[in-house]
Amino acid sequence: MYIPSHYKNTNLAEVKEFLKQNSFGILVNQLEGRPWATHIPLELSEDQDGKDILVGHLSKANPQWKYFKEQEEVLAIFNGPHSYISSSWYQQEEVPTWNYVAVHVYGAVKILSEAEVLASLHQLVDKHEKVAKNPISLHHMSAETMNQIQGIVGFQIAITDIQATYKLSQTRSQDHANIIDELQHQEHSGAREIAEMMKNNTKK
Repeated sequence: MYIPSHYKNTNLAEVKEFLKQNSFGILVNQLEGRPWATHIPLELSEDQDGKDILVGHLSKANPQWKYFKEQEEVLAIFNGPHSYISSSWYQQEEVPTWNYVAVHVYGAVKILSEAEVLASLHQLVDKHEKVAKNPISLHHMSAETMNQIQGIVGFQIAITDIQATYKLSQTRSQDHANIIDELQHQEHSGAREIAEMMKNNTKK
């Protein structure tokens, strides 16, 4: 992805934390010469050698997985908060823009065994059930319900490259205070999240 130098985030620890907190991504590869994308959970993890991987699964009815062996690399896209930035918030005349956070992850994909898929599903459910009032566990589900696993294909992506854009008005430091104030008064949550990220970025 094209990233102007002002907006490139090379802090791997920060980017990896973003991936953990924003783990619903878009998996992209090629099917018969055309781009194909699926919106799915993609969890950041480590393999047995301690190398970073993404773990996910697809429905067997989705033809995307059938082309994994033909692809040297796949792309996973993760979106963070975003917000329109009005140039009326600037001290000087300028065109309006958009602030956002986006991370692209490239890697080699391989299909998991049934046991590996089951282990990944336990991790996925346990992670996200923590916030539920009455959390469920796959351990307590019937064999009939768990048999639905036969309808999915699990995979992991061995990460080869991570590209992160954090566009947070870095080139307009003189306007930061006013931009943040304006964003904090917007109705949609993305604007307020961008304001918070701008404040944290200024402190570094």
